[in-house]
Amino acid sequence: MAVWAVVWAFLSVAAAHNGFFDLKVYYGAMDYWVNRGGDIYDYLTPGTPYGFTYPPFAAALMTPMSLISWNTAIVISVTMNVLAMAAILTWLLGPVIKRQGWSYWYAMGIAGALAAAFEPVRETVNFGQVNILLLFLVVADVMVLLRRGHKLAGIGIGLATAIKLTPGIFILYLLLTRRWRAAAVSAATATAATWAAATFAPDASRVFWTDAMWNTDRVGSPTFVSNQALTGLVGRIFNPDPMKPLWALLVLLTLIVWYWRVRRAIRNRDEVAGLALTGIVGCMVSPITWIHHLVWVLPSIIVLFDYATDRSLDQRRRRNLAIAFGFSFALLCSRTPWAFHEKFDGLGLVGSNAYILLMIGLLFGLPIREPADTGSGQGLSSEPGRSSGPAVEDVPDLVEIDRNVNAAFHAVGAGGAVRGEPGPGVEPARPLVGA
Repeated sequence: MAVWAVVWAFLSVAAAHNGFFDLKVYYGAMDYWVNRGGDIYDYLTPGTPYGFTYPPFAAALMTPMSLISWNTAIVISVTMNVLAMAAILTWLLGPVIKRQGWSYWYAMGIAGALAAAFEPVRETVNFGQVNILLLFLVVADVMVLLRRGHKLAGIGIGLATAIKLTPGIFILYLLLTRRWRAAAVSAATATAATWAAATFAPDASRVFWTDAMWNTDRVGSPTFVSNQALTGLVGRIFNPDPMKPLWALLVLLTLIVWYWRVRRAIRNRDEVAGLALTGIVGCMVSPITWIHHLVWVLPSIIVLFDYATDRSLDQRRRRNLAIAFGFSFALLCSRTPWAFHEKFDGLGLVGSNAYILLMIGLLFGLPIREPADTGSGQGLSSEPGRSSGPAVEDVPDLVEIDRNVNAAFHAVGAGGAVRGEPGPGVEPARPLVGA
């Protein structure tokens, strides 16, 4: 209760009151499209230049908004976000709570309060955005269906990609980690959903795929301080010339580092780290990543907390990771970039890009589990879900064992022959292992 009281006081002072602006865009667009017969991508929220920007499949899922009141839409949006966040915390934080032996509901109550203070989470709820729901679909896919080898693994990633294109990077993640079936399911799901939307709304689909998707001006300027993608970093450094070739080079380098780190995470069977790294990179390489999109950084924060509380690590490393966790979490609660709105020189260059700089640091520095102790006889394979058995260097020298066993047999022969010859009634020793 004390933690929640502190968070509530913090939110009352620091949190922006966005008035469910994005939900208002969705609600107005659905009314314009369904009830008034307009083109959904022509709709603009009154008094603003902002309109509906998601693929037609997302629009099809949102059509029930045209049948309900505004207040009902708010209640449904908040409820779905809260329930989805509870599930995400259960899947990602639950194993940490179990390992520590903490009371589950007590720990989850504190985690829920801290999640409410996390700026991307609170912004998503205040805007009425869909980011938490997309994260829910992907985490459910990776942490539940994939881990259990379910035949429908990949369906959540496919649906998230059809709703909003950026989660499509997780299809690449499945390919990199050689989950061929899950990648196929994801791609097929996204394709089928897009095709169904095209059948349901052919005109809207044509407009989106040929025009609206490529018109990034519909969502705002990439140099706006809330854009914490690489486009925002480059745009603010070289404002007003965004230097697109430099941005393309940074995207390529980011993907190379991501490939290297994700492959290591999967070799070590660290699925949470792979999920976290992919979420970070999706935010970095997207053309636009508003601050409320950074819910994808939440798994990385949980990874840092996991390590900071892991008693199997030496005390110094735990202390350093605790500092990294505390700094990262506090920064992503602080609204730091907003303090440097349109102040892109000197200290403002760092402050306005604080979140993207943090993501760059996490891409390189996020800890990845080392392979399990080979002394246990459980080896690791590059293929998730498979065991390669004991490592070669851990297999005893069987020829040496054979020699020692034969010597023991000779020693206990009748009369205890000292030359190693078998005594009366003892069969000649046979090698236990072929040459």
